[in-house]
Amino acid sequence: MNLNERKLKILQAIVSDFIRSAEPVGSRTLSRKYEMGISPATIRNEMADLEEMGFLTHPYTSAGRVPSTKAYRFYVDDLMERYELAEEEKSRIREKLNATIMELDRTVEHAAKLLSELTNLTSFAMTSSKIDDYLKYVNFIPVDEDTVVLVLVSESGKATHTTLKIRVPYREEHLELLAKVMTYNYKGRKLTDILTMDIIREFESDIAVMSRLAESIMPRFLSTLEGMLDVELYWDGLMNIFKQPEYSDIEKAKSFLETISRKKFTDVLINRENGVIITIGEEHPDENLKEYSLITATYAINGKNIGKLGVIGPTRMQYDHVTSVIEYLTEHLNQAFITGGEDNEEEERPD
Repeated sequence: MNLNERKLKILQAIVSDFIRSAEPVGSRTLSRKYEMGISPATIRNEMADLEEMGFLTHPYTSAGRVPSTKAYRFYVDDLMERYELAEEEKSRIREKLNATIMELDRTVEHAAKLLSELTNLTSFAMTSSKIDDYLKYVNFIPVDEDTVVLVLVSESGKATHTTLKIRVPYREEHLELLAKVMTYNYKGRKLTDILTMDIIREFESDIAVMSRLAESIMPRFLSTLEGMLDVELYWDGLMNIFKQPEYSDIEKAKSFLETISRKKFTDVLINRENGVIITIGEEHPDENLKEYSLITATYAINGKNIGKLGVIGPTRMQYDHVTSVIEYLTEHLNQAFITGGEDNEEEERPD
């Protein structure tokens, strides 16, 4: 049994109507709202064929049909038309992201927030494990006579800081020199490689005060560096799930929030392929995700894939609009980070 032109038209109408209304679609609805040139009885026969082919399901005793996972997949792959974002949406994305483009963590948080606002879905942005990230520079900011702030920045743009209590007397010029020496020694080195080095021994040949200062600082330097390897996952629009008719039942909404809070969900994101990936309902190998659709896209910094951006929600989502928003967001991130990541200043070689 083939999908002829009439079946295609009916299937597209049912998917589109159900996405908008969240109500099962019947033959009278199709006949009234869409100019098909055929009777409701003929539409019912075609719908029965589509159900037999696995594209539609028949919930409860309703006369209407709803799309199956197979229908959504066919719609996304073969029927969905390209959605052109309004210039207002594009401008909003550019303005919001450009304000923080030099700070990776803030930028991906803003990207998640924008994605949630523009799609009315639960969104997330993830910075992947920085196994292949490299150190860019080290800095120390003195606070008082025994407290300094250690600042580390990686080449991917990830920045982190921690407050240190210094056990030995120091002067600001000592901190400045130590920051220059550490930046010179470790700039461009892979973070995981630095963690395996005997970095305290490297300072033994320097002046005594430098060696004592380094010995006081290095344990926290290493633990802070190790923290830069962790995956960061930013969520936004968690309450948007309550706006979806499917989740007006508090227990279903609670189940959704529990599902995405599991560590296993983070593992799912980490292991997804690069590019724009759409996984729908029963296509998920994880039983807990079979009621949802997950759309992710990869963003890069200077051409290197660094994280993922996406949404999760009911299978009844506006795939055309959502994918267009995600694609524009990630394309803008990629381009902006290439521009913003350029660094023409040479690090000063320590004396």
